[in-house]
Parts: sequence; structure tokens; C-alpha cells
Amino acid sequence: MPWRLLKAGLSKQPAPPRFFPQTESLKPRYDVVIIGGGGHGLACAYYLAKEHGITNVAVLERGYLGGGNTGRNTTIIRSNYLTPEGVKFYDASLKLFEDLSQDFDLNIFYSTRGHYTLAHTDSAMRTMRWRAEVNKHYGIDSALVDREAIARDVPYMDLDCAGNDAVMGALYHAPGAVARHDAVAWGYGRGAYQRGVEIHQQTEVTGVRVEGGRVRGVSTNRGDIECGAVVSMVAGFTPRVTDMVGLRTPLEIYPLQACVTEPVKPFMDTIIVSGSLHVYVSQSSRGELVMGASVDPAVLHSTRSTFDFVEGLADRLLDLFPFTSRLRVMRQWAGMSDLTPDFAPIMGSTPVEGFYLDAGWGTWGFKATPISGKTMASTVANGQDHDLILPFNLSRFHDYRLVGEKAAASVGH
Repeated sequence: MPWRLLKAGLSKQPAPPRFFPQTESLKPRYDVVIIGGGGHGLACAYYLAKEHGITNVAVLERGYLGGGNTGRNTTIIRSNYLTPEGVKFYDASLKLFEDLSQDFDLNIFYSTRGHYTLAHTDSAMRTMRWRAEVNKHYGIDSALVDREAIARDVPYMDLDCAGNDAVMGALYHAPGAVARHDAVAWGYGRGAYQRGVEIHQQTEVTGVRVEGGRVRGVSTNRGDIECGAVVSMVAGFTPRVTDMVGLRTPLEIYPLQACVTEPVKPFMDTIIVSGSLHVYVSQSSRGELVMGASVDPAVLHSTRSTFDFVEGLADRLLDLFPFTSRLRVMRQWAGMSDLTPDFAPIMGSTPVEGFYLDAGWGTWGFKATPISGKTMASTVANGQDHDLILPFNLSRFHDYRLVGEKAAASVGH
């Protein structure tokens, strides 16, 4: 028996405080209600309390904290996007990530790895060069590298891809990193709770009350609440919430699947992404290969996993890393990707006064967790969209001001 456990059992001192509180009764009124207890919702609550002194806040989660897309992604963090709007936004998020362990007094296992986005065609090389130039313009450490550079850094990769789609070069993004996704959610949740925010799990929002074009409250499976503002941060469940306030969005929901292998001795200290092969892979601190591909081909509100996904992924992965044929897949899962036509998020105010939207994250929401929470908290507290998220407002689809992030958003959709 571990000495620490034996000491705790024999100690007469009071037990340490719970990481999260027991669920208390809902109050009749809050200043802000946040729908969604994932990373974004908890981060928004944290920054509302920490930076704006707004603590009469309730985070309502229909399941358990971090049980949605926050706990279903592959934890990659990067800022090597294509558009100026995306580069500035995600770079601000990456910088916040670097200090989160210290801010939370909790190890989130943040690990800088370097991120390779492989190019297999001339057109892909042109896109990587374009992204590298945009990144450099905004001070982001990214560069176009050739086959020889990749071979030196990733000697275990078959650059000829078994004779199919040989690697010609890559966009190398030195700050690319990974972190433990649930620890990020726990850190934000604990920090929010310690500052007075209420967190209610197993609490489903069943309606949003709007009167005179303004939010007045929400209905839940545990009763009705009055509030001055509602922030929807529910990823793939967004259409269900926006229907409650009569708001139309261009979101489409696709399942996105991932899987991990059995743990093996660490050998991969970089993140490898191939848009042409629709595969991305990194190795966790426990030795597992964490792998994903593109979203499923049909719109579907579901988190089921399929054999077709893991079969296709394994086939493409073996082209890059033939020796992984001996590894066993231990788990696979799916999340729901809420995709917009321009592959950029929807953030900020809406035509319904007091109703704020944080959605459209597709496959890139985890890396935005800190900056999403920070900018949405500022938006709610000050009553106007933060400068970093102005380009992502829902109104851009009405005004034809699309952002155009598809070339850098993910591995291909």
C-alpha cells in the first residue's frame, strides 16, 4: 500500500477539499449562464471570474465535465494557419497554453513537439509555402522544409509511402505541441469554482426564454433560471440550442473519429500530419500512438465509431510507418464536428440580445480553448466582440465576409 494512502487513512486531519464540489441547488437568477461544461465553457467561466470579477455564473453541463469534444480530440496545439485572422487567434491561444500549468497549479502535460504537415504534390508544396510566409509575417515559427530535412528529423518514416504519394516536403511548425485535454478542462473548472462560479453537471438546458428580442432565462431539467446573458458553447449540439432562440446558422455536424494503439517505448517526438493521406499521428506521454483522420463523409449527429474508419486509417498509416503493423488498436471513439462553410469558428454576439455563440470548431476546437474562453469572457463582460473574434461573428455569412481557412483547418474535409 502506498505510504501516502496509508498516511491519509490514519490521519485525523480533515480530508482535502474535493476537486469539484457536490452539485448544489440552482439559484433562481445568475448574471451569466454558460451552456456546456467542456473546455471552452469552463475557460469562459474562469476568465469571467478572474479578469472581470463576474462570479454569479452558472455552467450547465448535461453530462459530465469534459465529456464532449474536449475529451474526444487528439490534443494537438498549433498556430500555423493560413489566414491572418486564424494565425493571430491561434497564436494567442498557444501562448496562453504555455503558462496554464503554472496558472492552474496543475500539470496539464504540455509538451512542445514540433509539427510537420506533409506535402505530397506540387500544389500542396505551394500551399505550404504560402502558409509559411503568412506565419512568418506574424512572427510564427514556421518554415517550408524539404525531404532531406524530414528524413533527418523523422528517420523512421517511409518518405516514399510504399510507392504511393511520396513526400515532397512539409510545413514545419516548431511550436506545435500536445497537452492532456481533460487536465485542461479540470484546471479551468477548478479555477472557476474557486472564484465563486457554480458548476452543475447532469443539468440539461431544455429551453431558452427570449422576450422582446432579448434573453431572459433558461429552462432546465432541474428548473427555470433567470439570467442576463446566455453563452452557448456546446460544439456539435449547437443547432439544438440555436433552435431554442430561433437563430439560423450554416453549421453542419459530422462525426470525427480517432483511436489509440497499445503503449510502446517512446520513439515519436514530433506530430505528423498528412492532408493527402488524411491521417495525423503523435505519441502520448504514456507511449500510445494517438491517431485520427478526416471527418466521416455524411452529416450525422452521432458519436458512434466504425470499423471502416480504423481500417482506412491503418491502411494509410502503414504507408508512412510500415513497422506499426505489429501494434494493436486499443480504443477508438468519435466526437461531433460542427463545421462552417469557411472552416472558421462562429464567435461572439448574435441578433438575439444577450445570447452569445461559440461554435463551428470542427476539428480545431481544443487548441482554441484558452483564447476562446478569454475572448468570449471579454465579449460578455464588455458587451462588444473582442477584437480577435470580430472576423468570426455570425454576421459574416450574411455580409459575405468569409474567412477562408479550409486549406489550413485540418487534414481534409
